Amino acid sequence: MQDRKQYIRAQPYDWPHDGFFSPETTALVVIDMQRDFCEESGYLSHQGYDIAPIRAIIPSIQRLLSVSRAAGLPIFHTREGHRPDLSDLPSRELFRSRNNASGLGIGDRGPLGRLLIRGEPGHDIIPELYPREGEPVVEKPGKGAFTNTDFDLLLRVKGVRNLVFCGVTTDVCVSTSVREANDRGYECLIVPDGCAASERELHEAAVRTVGTEGGIFGATARLEDVVKGIERFVGA
Repeated sequence: MQDRKQYIRAQPYDWPHDGFFSPETTALVVIDMQRDFCEESGYLSHQGYDIAPIRAIIPSIQRLLSVSRAAGLPIFHTREGHRPDLSDLPSRELFRSRNNASGLGIGDRGPLGRLLIRGEPGHDIIPELYPREGEPVVEKPGKGAFTNTDFDLLLRVKGVRNLVFCGVTTDVCVSTSVREANDRGYECLIVPDGCAASERELHEAAVRTVGTEGGIFGATARLEDVVKGIERFVGA
């Protein structure tokens, strides 16, 4: 454990607030970098959105994974998906997911299999960011990483108190997970250039929300500053 305070340059305050940053207490959380969100003909493209902004952050997340692995940070991945019989899917969510021009939503069949269904090809994480052995994958039936999952237990067993978030989408699953973590006492850092949303305006609004009221949900930091902070700690 370090014998002096260690921070990552961030806004609206250098993170974490108490300087208690270390590989023992800090984890990288990669949210929902699945084929259904990151590839053509997956769930997000059936919703009518351009996936180019999603794919654009893949190199940034690769870099975060590389430096975090080298430093020994715990790494967690999440996947959003439902049971094949849709027994964990509320009717409103099914209706909402089909309320688009394609008429297709959760559970419907596409080129990557049934959309957002566990075990289907589209549900899996993209090869470029695939978890290594020992990196847990949190299976979540909704938007937040903590609701109806064992994520909180996994973090507390490891003694993690600080969470660095990247992935998709900034305004939905990333934002929801950050808010859930904040309410559970974790200190959160979002890497905006390691996150993306279906629309640029939604991404920007979600990022701005984090820093209101002095950092109501945590802080935000550029990829370069996060990398420098981790490398500085391990003396790279």
